[in-house]
Amino acid sequence: MNFVLDLTRNNEEDYIQACVRKERWAQKKLYEEHYSMALPVCMRYANDENDALDIMHEGFIKVFRHIAKYEPGTSLPSWIRRIMINTAIDHYRKMARRRTENLETAYAVKSNDPDVISQMSANEIMKSLQLLTPAYRSVFNLYVIEGYAHKEIADILGITESTSRSNLVKARSKLKKILLAKNGK
Repeated sequence: MNFVLDLTRNNEEDYIQACVRKERWAQKKLYEEHYSMALPVCMRYANDENDALDIMHEGFIKVFRHIAKYEPGTSLPSWIRRIMINTAIDHYRKMARRRTENLETAYAVKSNDPDVISQMSANEIMKSLQLLTPAYRSVFNLYVIEGYAHKEIADILGITESTSRSNLVKARSKLKKILLAKNGK
């Protein structure tokens, strides 16, 4: 079994080194193996599938540009995922008009309705997320999906912690309205 692990590690190192040398076969293999993980990550931050594809392709360009910095033996999918998230955030920063929202205008979201989400497909949920503004969508993704704290989100997006909290509350409220409307309530 150790022989298999060593063989796999050596293959990964050879594979990464081929990417460092800009060998097309290795870049193609890396792209094809990680496409199905990268696209959904980008979709959560994008307005639509075309935006997500642009973000993902820009992310893979960064992966190939910085592949020499990857440390073999660590999780390659996690490293690529982090690059995709950072690329999506960079995209958001370029595209978004920043506006500061006051926390006092936010309100709590609570629902006693049955679980609408369990009745929806992943594609329907993704399309609902894409209806949020870039500011709301980014905070929602970073907090709910990626698990960042509001301080970290504030640092990443260049906003205040209170704006992060406010945007999360508003994102949840807006998402609730979108999901309920799709469910016919």
